[in-house]
Amino acid sequence: MTILVCGSLAFDTIMDFEGRFADHILPDQLHILNVSFLVPGLRREFGGCAGNIAYGLRLLGAPVRPVAALGADGEGYRERLRALGVDVSAVRVLADTYTAQAMIMTDRDNNQITAFHPGAMAQAHTNPIPATDGVSIAIVSPDGKQATWEHAEQLHAAGVPFVFDPGQGLPLFEGAELLRLVEWADWAALNDYEARLLCDRTGLTLAELSHRLRALVVTLGEHGCDVWQDGVCTRVPGVPATAVVDPTGCGDAFRAALLYGLAHGWPVMIVQPLFCKFPVGWS
Repeated sequence: MTILVCGSLAFDTIMDFEGRFADHILPDQLHILNVSFLVPGLRREFGGCAGNIAYGLRLLGAPVRPVAALGADGEGYRERLRALGVDVSAVRVLADTYTAQAMIMTDRDNNQITAFHPGAMAQAHTNPIPATDGVSIAIVSPDGKQATWEHAEQLHAAGVPFVFDPGQGLPLFEGAELLRLVEWADWAALNDYEARLLCDRTGLTLAELSHRLRALVVTLGEHGCDVWQDGVCTRVPGVPATAVVDPTGCGDAFRAALLYGLAHGWPVMIVQPLFCKFPVGWS
């Protein structure tokens, strides 16, 4: 049974600055900031939440179909997904825009400066949910605001159970909108900061929100995750990593494992060890 993954596809341009940003920024001159950084290290990777989650699901052998938008420069991304065995029939290419781009510069203290251009992601709502015959489960991960709303509504109307994964798109929504999205969804997955923001926006506690879902999962980094069901919280401890290579995309890897387990009818509490076995990087 196919898993639908709604969300962003993006190119990540990652640059390494060997110095410290703080040595080049004068606090009393921020009103006329004009800085330039030499970045000897640069790499371009396939990214975006939908791409990362789809990659993780393919590592697990699951059939997956992203519902997403690419720009005129995105054909190479489509080909990369196709080579991985991903069904790209619901990936729309928009000829009048670029693919979403994240430009991330990191200094020697792991401080980051990021610029994000939404590109085709801002028009992802023009790519509706396809026919859902043979679809077992879906996820609505970060995307354009209108796409997140419409895809969630379409999945709910089609009777497809899905995970609501607002991620960095959560601040785009007001409390009433978030409550509606939670009510449409069957599960929700957030990190601890996003969980606090969701509670702040909706005025409800995690225990109260969990009564509106089959389960609410709050990830806690290396400490594992909290699983809220019917107002009761169960802590699932993390599995120590044998080597920490790069934390980028770990949340998406977790969501891929969560989807895989849910699609197979597994209890939510047992997917954490599966997530920890994912390799890092897929460029």
